[in-house]
Amino acid sequence: MACCRAERDFRSVNAMIEARGLTKRYGTTAAVNDLSFTIRPGVVTGFLGPNGAGKTTTMRLILGLDRPSAGTVTVNGKPHRQSLTPMCDVGALLDARAVHGGRSARNHLLCLAETNGIPRRRVDEVLGIVGLADTGRKRSRGFSLGMSQRLGIAGALLGDPGILMFDEPVNGLDPEGIRWIRTLMRSLAAQGRTVFVSSHLMSEMENTADHLIVIGRGRLIADCGMAEFIARSSGHTVLVRTPEPDAMARAAAAAGGQVARATGPQGAVELEISGLTEERIGDIAFANGIRLHHVSPSRASLEQAFMELTADSVEYRARTGA
Repeated sequence: MACCRAERDFRSVNAMIEARGLTKRYGTTAAVNDLSFTIRPGVVTGFLGPNGAGKTTTMRLILGLDRPSAGTVTVNGKPHRQSLTPMCDVGALLDARAVHGGRSARNHLLCLAETNGIPRRRVDEVLGIVGLADTGRKRSRGFSLGMSQRLGIAGALLGDPGILMFDEPVNGLDPEGIRWIRTLMRSLAAQGRTVFVSSHLMSEMENTADHLIVIGRGRLIADCGMAEFIARSSGHTVLVRTPEPDAMARAAAAAGGQVARATGPQGAVELEISGLTEERIGDIAFANGIRLHHVSPSRASLEQAFMELTADSVEYRARTGA
């Protein structure tokens, strides 16, 4: 059955991925353990977890490349194996190097298009989208990792799907390429598509994802918005500059805050106070007659929050020192 590439309103498709009790065992080891989540359209959903957490296995289960030991996962309400037009329902990049090295980028995409009923003209469209229009006739064995990533993304876009899944899409990309894929993913979500992306680059994920699904040792750790996930970390502090740091430190500690000293601009003493809100700190200063020159929140980064909240789920932990 051919893909229908007529103008589609992705907002009306409401394409979703739903997992319920999803489990995959290899012998006595549960690579994925009772996962339940819903990946919705219109946002970029980041998929995070330490090495060995089960992310790639979960993505393979979604695509029907592996069968679950228990539970279910559906795409648009049914197992992806049952799709008659799989590349038009889901576009996926799992392994950028999974291309026959003797084929050109264009021939690789033409083979995918012909076996999925996709018009040949779409090949040139996606080569242009990913910036490979001038290299489409070159054999892929000479591609850099970044070029291979772009070709893999072109393959994911080929069927103009409502759902996109990317595993480590920025590997090998230069800064311009990273900005490009970030913009692409956000624009795809803005069109009403479902975008699900796994990455170890926390700074990039923080700039790209709206929602997070975090797993560790195959189990769900978090399923929430980016801001909520970071707020769960204990890294939220308030930065305070005052000409009376000793008095402010004593007053904040008496109110239950934890105070650390740092050196600010021009050697000025700054206080980093956790356990108290900006409003509470302002009230304490007023009540004690302490002048404040600066008060601002200093939230944890995604990397800090991730490291703290997944600390018990790290499978491989290196020791520092010789």
